[in-house]
Amino acid sequence: MNNNMDLFGVDCAGLRSIVAEGLKGGRWCDLYFEQTVYNDLLLRDGTVASGGFHLDYGCGVRVLDGEKTGYAYSESTDMPALLDAARAAAAIAGKGGSFGSSAPLCPPEINRVEYAWDSTSKKELAAWLERLEAAIRAREPRTVKVIALLSWSQSDILMYNSLDSLTSDSRPLGNVTVTVIFRDGTRTEQRNVSRSYRCGREMLSGELLEALADEAVAGLDDSFAARRPKGGRMPVVMAAGASGILLHEAMGHAFEADFNRKGQSIFSDKMGQRICKRGINIVDDATIPGNRGSLRIDDEGVLGQKTYMVEDGVLTSYLHDRISAEWYGVAPTGNGRRESFRYNPIPRMRATYMESGTDGTLQDLIGSVRKGIFVDKFANGEVKIGEGDFTFYVNRGYLIENGRLTMPVKDINIIGNGPQALADIEAVAGDLKIDDGTWTCGKEQSAAVSCGIPSVLIKNLTVGGE
Repeated sequence: MNNNMDLFGVDCAGLRSIVAEGLKGGRWCDLYFEQTVYNDLLLRDGTVASGGFHLDYGCGVRVLDGEKTGYAYSESTDMPALLDAARAAAAIAGKGGSFGSSAPLCPPEINRVEYAWDSTSKKELAAWLERLEAAIRAREPRTVKVIALLSWSQSDILMYNSLDSLTSDSRPLGNVTVTVIFRDGTRTEQRNVSRSYRCGREMLSGELLEALADEAVAGLDDSFAARRPKGGRMPVVMAAGASGILLHEAMGHAFEADFNRKGQSIFSDKMGQRICKRGINIVDDATIPGNRGSLRIDDEGVLGQKTYMVEDGVLTSYLHDRISAEWYGVAPTGNGRRESFRYNPIPRMRATYMESGTDGTLQDLIGSVRKGIFVDKFANGEVKIGEGDFTFYVNRGYLIENGRLTMPVKDINIIGNGPQALADIEAVAGDLKIDDGTWTCGKEQSAAVSCGIPSVLIKNLTVGGE
């Protein structure tokens, strides 16, 4: 704790005076100090020829008064600058009384660093990327181009609020993203694979290198042979893991409490109601060790926790920050998140997934379908929170005919409605997989998240094909 206070050049008396200035305009004031150091290395055309470094440093001051939020930030943590920011936030908000409740101050560490990123030379890190490219090319002679980005950051956070609650956090994050272009005659295919963990450079193992290379070339012959199928309404089996992006986008956002508090979500009037079949549990979790979405504490100083949004098919909780929690009269769930000190916190997901079910294996799900689609990889999607309607592009999949995978398919969209898709889940396999890709959520601000799902069968979705 003292190290972070020293880092930002503040003491307890100074923090209290800044908050007191903010409370002249509201009933709640909090401070969010941040220093983030970011580095990256880019491999292109066979060599690592560029890299980047960025340092972000400052403090955000938030003042709340009823539905009004006053927010200001300073890129200096000198006392005059912070007092000016507090006055600005207070002037925006208004006036009021007391607010909120405290939170646990000493949660356990979940994101450990064995080897600090700066303990390894840039030359060694670049050599790892070059070995990764060589492994991909050795596996697949049709490789035309490999672009690989290695990035890592370290964020040190200090938070203080008008409850006299002081918290700090240290947040590492490492990312590897790889784009590979393949060519077979006149046809080209592009693959994107990635991994992200809240840890140090120990993530750059030989096992990770081999796994990324294998994933980059897996099923390439089928991708080149894939065709666009005939469209229509049909059953869809979604593979475990990255298919969880549909859960995140089409359902998870609609569980965020700000959308529900304002009546903008399709689930605003569904609390306590059955929204899908018995046995389905949907979770948003900040406690998975090393996971990209995990947080020891959120950006309001609230303990990171595992929150069940759906239990046994019943909607039991929204995802709350302090504002929505007070409005609903419940405890915050640790979902107050922000992109940086320049932004106010809002309800955001962390690691969102559906727990394993009891309906057998992926093969059992496929075997139960007479005619449908198996989706292996989703790409970009679009969701309307109010209506729940979604459209997702499918990177890779197969036609299901008489319980067997047949023709590989591509260039199709999966179209549906989130609440209806939940209600139409017929089977959930016992093979939950959390995807460790570089997922980033863009709800007003960017936030690192992750997602997962077991293999599931949805009985009726629209497949946009020929």
